[in-house]
Amino acid sequence: MNGEQIRAARGLLKWSARKLAEESGVGWATIQRLESKNGPLAGYADTHDALCKALEAQGIQFLDNGDVAAGPGVALKMS
Repeated sequence: MNGEQIRAARGLLKWSARKLAEESGVGWATIQRLESKNGPLAGYADTHDALCKALEAQGIQFLDNGDVAAGPGVALKMS
């Protein structure tokens, strides 16, 4: 999971960073910081897990290179 995926997931859910903070228990400022960076997330594994669980509970699927979603979605082709 990376910052781009968190931003995209929130966009699909039409969630603000504050809503994700409420649902995950992760601080709003932490979410903003993580989303502001490209590439793999920095920080604590517990934070990543909480964000992932909150988003996946709403149907978000995090894809690795070459994975295909099991429904409608978007993906970013790396150049």
